[in-house]
Amino acid sequence: MSDNKKFLDTNSSAENVEQHLQELEKTDYELLYYSQEQTFSAEELARVINEKRLNELLAQSDNFLHSLNGEIEDFDEQY
Repeated sequence: MSDNKKFLDTNSSAENVEQHLQELEKTDYELLYYSQEQTFSAEELARVINEKRLNELLAQSDNFLHSLNGEIEDFDEQY
């Protein structure tokens, strides 16, 4: 009978650990979720953002979209 009690205690402990881990995951997710809702001032963003690199990336994306638009128009004319 004491073996059964040990088994039940072990099972109960395992369930408690599993429940605790699930709570930690939930807490981590909530912290991540709410951290994404922070608002930043223009000064904070200016310190963090590399404006030159951002403009380069925007220019690349504009060029890509322009060339893609040309490809779509060519495709429409062929078919």
